[in-house]
Amino acid sequence: MPLRIDPEQNEVQALKHIAYWRGKRVLEIGCGDGRLTLRLARLGSHVHALDPAAQLIRSARRHLPGRLAKWVRYHVGKAEQLNFPNESFDLIVFAWVL
Repeated sequence: MPLRIDPEQNEVQALKHIAYWRGKRVLEIGCGDGRLTLRLARLGSHVHALDPAAQLIRSARRHLPGRLAKWVRYHVGKAEQLNFPNESFDLIVFAWVL
């Protein structure tokens, strides 16, 4: 039986309440396998998702639905070494990262 995370969509509802995501440029630090990345993209954000673990980024890319490919860019990298120009993003998400 596959593991279903947040089947009640509580995380998505919480995201909807804290910001307006449609059309926003979002940096997600510590994206892991891209679970939250896909939720942000489905809310209409253009997401640059970053994680230091190359194997997680490979997995996230493999599981990226084609319909969301234009909304998501995955990057291997660390939060301490961001290579984006100033003011590249409207919102930054740093969730479940420790």
